[in-house]
Amino acid sequence: MKAAKLLSIQIASAAEIPATGIAAWWDKPWTSGFHKQAVAGRIWLGYEGLRGDQQADRENHGGVDKAVCVYAAEHYPSWRDVLKLPEMAHGAFGENFTVQGLMESEICIGDVFQVGAARVQVSQPRQPCWKLARRWRIKDLSAQVEQNGRTGFYFRVLQHGWVEAGDTIELVDRSFPRFAVAYANQIMHRRKNDIAAAMELASCPLLSGSWKDSLWLRAENNETTDGSA
Repeated sequence: MKAAKLLSIQIASAAEIPATGIAAWWDKPWTSGFHKQAVAGRIWLGYEGLRGDQQADRENHGGVDKAVCVYAAEHYPSWRDVLKLPEMAHGAFGENFTVQGLMESEICIGDVFQVGAARVQVSQPRQPCWKLARRWRIKDLSAQVEQNGRTGFYFRVLQHGWVEAGDTIELVDRSFPRFAVAYANQIMHRRKNDIAAAMELASCPLLSGSWKDSLWLRAENNETTDGSA
């Protein structure tokens, strides 16, 4: 594949977002690092993420397997049109890296990339949570993302280093070409009865631990339901 490009980098501190008192479904106090802003110049990428970036919910976000949230810039024109939000800027989906040339159908679990001085690896697709819906006040937005497969994905960091908007992103190694991120999304969200495929994907050693656990649990529950275990 051709070298991709890192278009922008976004970070945020976790912050309290108060309710405004209008009693809408989204109008509740919450704590989040979702409102990320672009940074200029180089920034240090460590093994648990970008320096200065925070997540409010460390149980479900961040950590080694979710060090960097990545989203394709190619998705933005469609979202701006469908959601009637022409102001949507890079970082609107809470991503750290907005990239060009890394679509879910084109990259695979375990792919290793060089970006700036850092080396990173695709660990899992992103599973959008309720904070995306609340951020844009669109109740089914997370479900829309899940269904259309424009989810983005996560990098784990294999070698820390400085990164900067404008860096090329070069594929270094591809060990599991059959496990595209788009395929993994289908298995997790749309082919929930395909237990054989779920177990095969869960056997990929470079898939994140949380996704392995979810897929194995699905297989285990199916066996119990079928009375075969």
